[in-house]
Amino acid sequence: MSIVIYNSQSHKKEEFVPLTPGQVKMYVCGPTVYDFLHVGNFRGAIFFNVVRNWLEYRGLKVQFIYNYTDVDDKIINRALKEKVPAEEIATRFIAEFEQDFNALNLHKHTRNPKVTEFMTEIIAFVSDLITKGKAYEVEGDVFYDVHAFPEYGKLSHKNIEDLEAGVRIEVDSRKKHASDFALWKKAKEGEPFWPSPWGDGRPGWHIECSAMVRGILGDTIDIHGGGLDLIFPHHENEVAQSEGLSGKVLARYWMHNNMLNFGSQKMSKSLGNVRSARSFMQEYNPEIFKYLMLSAHYRSVLDFSPGQIEHVISNLARLYSALCWATKIIQSPQDKAPPADFAKVLTDAKLGVETSLDDDFNTPEALARLFEVVRGFNNLTRTPGAVTPQKAAIGQAFLQWSQWLGQKLSLFAEPPAEFLTTLDDMLLKQKKLDRAQINGLVKERTSARANKDFKRADELRVQLKDMGIAVQDGAQGSEWEVAK
Repeated sequence: MSIVIYNSQSHKKEEFVPLTPGQVKMYVCGPTVYDFLHVGNFRGAIFFNVVRNWLEYRGLKVQFIYNYTDVDDKIINRALKEKVPAEEIATRFIAEFEQDFNALNLHKHTRNPKVTEFMTEIIAFVSDLITKGKAYEVEGDVFYDVHAFPEYGKLSHKNIEDLEAGVRIEVDSRKKHASDFALWKKAKEGEPFWPSPWGDGRPGWHIECSAMVRGILGDTIDIHGGGLDLIFPHHENEVAQSEGLSGKVLARYWMHNNMLNFGSQKMSKSLGNVRSARSFMQEYNPEIFKYLMLSAHYRSVLDFSPGQIEHVISNLARLYSALCWATKIIQSPQDKAPPADFAKVLTDAKLGVETSLDDDFNTPEALARLFEVVRGFNNLTRTPGAVTPQKAAIGQAFLQWSQWLGQKLSLFAEPPAEFLTTLDDMLLKQKKLDRAQINGLVKERTSARANKDFKRADELRVQLKDMGIAVQDGAQGSEWEVAK
């Protein structure tokens, strides 16, 4: 077993070797809690949940830290607008985030530190940077001197001279260099503040994560993650601060998930296509949201278009149709084991999943292996005749295999029959069909069969088939679902 990770710093895949054998220290930048998180914010939360799950499956003990930024300009601005304390805004939207996180049924993080819990560590960190000559104080503000860290730009592969030459906004004349950034900000009227050696103020954004990483996990961690938009300046500045102080590598592997597009357009407030995760999950479902996020490789742009959402609904409907059928047939007497040909399908698919997820957490490839199993299951069990002990054994093995993969992806745990109905309703809506109308046709067909009017029964079956409805006749009567 060997896991490889694409390292954003080296721009290549590298074998993952933890600093301490058997243990992983992972830190992912969490939300700034000033509003409901939009769908793009949750790509990292969903993907890095898979990373953690897979590392644990491979026998590693993972400390997963996911922070809350509860001190920030956006929080302060909202608090001023609503005329409430900034703490109230942060507390409210931490609770809203956790509601959404719980709805997704993701694995709890080891810890969710808040910036406000680390003020002592932040102030000590800044003081030590000043002592080491990496930072300087001016009139109550403290700045990091990027020229005092010769490796500045090594993560983002940006050059300081090019950055400073490209500055188009008015530079704070108190700074030594245009690229120097704030570690501590002097208090302004109406803003929250904390006492410090440089006067009342609050921390800059970048120092917060450096202090939390160091305070909880130490000077060097295994994996540091976040969205692609955080590489510069946030993560670059974290490197400068942390390595400038400790002299040690901050993170051995940097992982960054890509952005979302809405029908070929980048999500942005100016385009008016920003959508909260809450509203999406209310219209669709958390399961659909998770599957959609994992349907593309984390380093590729994810298309969040209506067409892609419909494709995801269809895929999940096909899977849950199989899960629903499996839960029914396992009620019958079972053989002790599935036949050898299906056992091989499961073994090969499991190996394929392991190969895919070991290779930089390739979730689309893992999902492709799942549908190889679904196809094999359907071919062997959706055949005419009674449910045999062999079919029941195949159903049991299929359910166990699906649960195995579902635990790694935090998917496929919904009650199959109930969730299939939810998905069928969405598919019916796409087809502009009405459930009551379908129920009426199926009922009429059942009556025709009971009256031995097989000509009319066959006509109704063809009509339903043309509408995209599959009817399954059984000892307990006829059932239907949207054809998958």
